[in-house]
Amino acid sequence: MLHVLALIAIACWTMIAGQTRAEAQEPPSIVGSSPLYGLTGATAWINSKPLTAKELKGKVVLVDFWTYSCINCLRSLPYIQAWANKYKDSGLVVIGVHTPEFDFEKQLPNVQKAVQKLGITYPVALDSNYKIWNAFHNEYWPAHYFIDAKGKVRFEHFGEGNYDQSEHWIQQLLQERSGKPMAGGDVSVHAQGVEAAADMNDVRSPETYIGYARADHFASPGGIKQDAEKSYTAPANPGLNEWGLAGQWVDQKQIAVLKSAGGKIVFHFHARDLHLVLGPTADGKPVRFRVTIDGHAPGENHGVDTDAQGNGVVKEHRLYQLVRQRGAVADHVFTIEFEDPGVQAFSFTFG
Repeated sequence: MLHVLALIAIACWTMIAGQTRAEAQEPPSIVGSSPLYGLTGATAWINSKPLTAKELKGKVVLVDFWTYSCINCLRSLPYIQAWANKYKDSGLVVIGVHTPEFDFEKQLPNVQKAVQKLGITYPVALDSNYKIWNAFHNEYWPAHYFIDAKGKVRFEHFGEGNYDQSEHWIQQLLQERSGKPMAGGDVSVHAQGVEAAADMNDVRSPETYIGYARADHFASPGGIKQDAEKSYTAPANPGLNEWGLAGQWVDQKQIAVLKSAGGKIVFHFHARDLHLVLGPTADGKPVRFRVTIDGHAPGENHGVDTDAQGNGVVKEHRLYQLVRQRGAVADHVFTIEFEDPGVQAFSFTFG
């Protein structure tokens, strides 16, 4: 989500009823400041030795704040990687600052696996303690800071989109650095799967958390019982953006954990794509599931992590794309049923 909250309560940039929350409150600008000293707060580095502000002086730097379960971040990554490839020999250094939202994103092996799977080749700084985040006074995922050769932030952009403008900023800063004109033209990106651009013209469902600390629009009878096992019943006729649980669950601050096989999550949504951040059992065992849309197998509307019958398996902590509608976008009731106990469910996102 794009709004100012306590540190842990900040989430991905999302759209609500066609309007970003940023439109109600603009983020504070750090243009003109020199926050690269904050890189010393990284807990680890991937694809690079540790980088410092002193080493980066004389380079144009793009800092991308992201986290690997954030769908908005994932959709911007193909552009970040394309810029890194195109301009690396012209003096651009791209640094992905991975600042976690959920606890599983603090673990180095999880981030290493995600970086490899996503094909990221530029340096990634792990910011598990929010040191770099705080140095930049950042508040959003994704957030892009464009820094000139003198180490000053010249431009900033929050959320997805406006990629042509961002690339023009890169070209401008590189031209200032070299004193020579930069070749025009923008990168051509053809993203696939979860990285494909969203259909933001018809998204009416917001990012929705399952853990009770930030759970909105919960519609199962009796509400959420915090940190204790409860037998839930799915709402009979959930309204748009209402959701609920069925079966034996323990709802915690960040997650809900299924205690017995056959548990379900139901969500009445309106968007082309539906994603759910999930994890396997606490001891890493996979969890099988089946997805339905309005009570039927998704068919051609299945996501990349399900087949036409709606079947899939949770094997690791990450974002799972469960629905991608091929036709006109409309309201639907999504249901996911887990055939095994122990699944960890975190949040829904849409696109």
